[in-house]
Amino acid sequence: MLHEVSFASYNGRDQVQGWIYVPACKPKGIVQVIHGFGEHSRRYLHMISAFMDAGYIVAADDHVGHGKTAMVNNVWGDWGDKGPHTMMEDEHTLKGIVCEKYPDLPYFLFGHSMGSFITRDFIAKYGDELAGATICGTTGIFRGAEETGKKLKEAIDAGHGEESDPSYTGELMGWMCERCGEVSIGNEWICADPYVQRDHADDPFDAFTRPTSNRSVYDFIQMMLQIEGTKWAEKVPTDMPIYNIAGDQDPVGEYGVGVYQVSNWLVQTGHNVTTKLYSGYRHEIHNYAEIKNEVEAGIIAFMDKAL
Repeated sequence: MLHEVSFASYNGRDQVQGWIYVPACKPKGIVQVIHGFGEHSRRYLHMISAFMDAGYIVAADDHVGHGKTAMVNNVWGDWGDKGPHTMMEDEHTLKGIVCEKYPDLPYFLFGHSMGSFITRDFIAKYGDELAGATICGTTGIFRGAEETGKKLKEAIDAGHGEESDPSYTGELMGWMCERCGEVSIGNEWICADPYVQRDHADDPFDAFTRPTSNRSVYDFIQMMLQIEGTKWAEKVPTDMPIYNIAGDQDPVGEYGVGVYQVSNWLVQTGHNVTTKLYSGYRHEIHNYAEIKNEVEAGIIAFMDKAL
């Protein structure tokens, strides 16, 4: 069964478009899938199907400025003017809608890339509402973020917040193909599979090739800066298990260094965290044909253990 939902965004402007996928069997839990920067939730349908087959209800939405939410509101690449917690608060709203329909079930989050940042923001504020969380393709201190953020703040203060200057996203992400060898599209860092690269580039629901407003790039950076260090980790409930997964050739996670940085912050503050790196794989480990089933099975096993 599929429920389509629409709800008011925290930004006070947009209607967020979301979906609740319900398995035919009696559900044993709920997992909310949180997508990354410039993409949309239907890129996770294989994972969603695996979670449903395992007995989980799955919830997902398209963030403001992304996917169907952007199409319905006719606003691409701008997240509004309410600051870096907008998407996290929208995810919490979706959770409330799901729990009203399906109460009293253990609730998990899965967040990839920017979705992992949103998840980390979420568990610092609402972690006591969850049975566990998987963060995928995350990092600790994002290369160059603080310096780019200072430049963006100057541009915003000068009245250019709603404008889009691609040089800022270029500073943040332009280096990510540095270990990819021959580059033809520019998104080779996400996955070594040419089919995944082309599908990502040609997807009309993807916002990755569209400009992002200066204020939204700034909010993206501020979100990352607010989920760094043991100061962040101390806000996360210590009794909530966390599964931290990534590819060791993922530039976002600094080829594993940034992934372990996050896990170390959590370990230093007394948390139960399991870390797994997939050797030889780039950013979207869940989109490699040869390991996607293994990745999904690992997440399911983590959730089953936490029930």
